[in-house]
Amino acid sequence: MRNRQLNNLTVLKSIRKELCNGATDAEKLLWQHLKGSQLAGLKFRRQHSIGLFVLDFYCPSERLAIELDGEIHQTSEVRLNDEERQKAIETLEIQVIRFQNAAVMDNLSQVLRDIQQHVKKG
Repeated sequence: MRNRQLNNLTVLKSIRKELCNGATDAEKLLWQHLKGSQLAGLKFRRQHSIGLFVLDFYCPSERLAIELDGEIHQTSEVRLNDEERQKAIETLEIQVIRFQNAAVMDNLSQVLRDIQQHVKKG
C-alpha cells in the first residue's frame, strides 16, 4: 500500500487547500520552520494526504507525519477518533508524532528538537 496512488488523491484537493488556507497559528508557525528543508535538511509537505487521511505535515523520506492538536482534540470523542486515525495511518508504515498547539506556540524550539530527535531514533 506504499504506492503513489495513495498520495494526494484528487478527490481531497479542495479539502487540502481549505486546510492550508485555514491553518491555525500553530500550523503557520511550525510551517515557517519546516518548509524549504530548514529542519535537518528534511523535506516536509503540509496538508499532504495519504489515502483518505490529510496529514498536517509529512516528511516522505522519513515516512513521518506530524499532527498538531488544538483544544478540540481534548474531547473524548475527538481523542478516540484521533487514536483510530493514527492506528490506520501507522498501518501504512508511517510514524505519527503529535504536539499540542500550545506547545508549538509556547516552546517551538523544544518541538523542533523533539522532531529532530524522533528522526534520529527512526
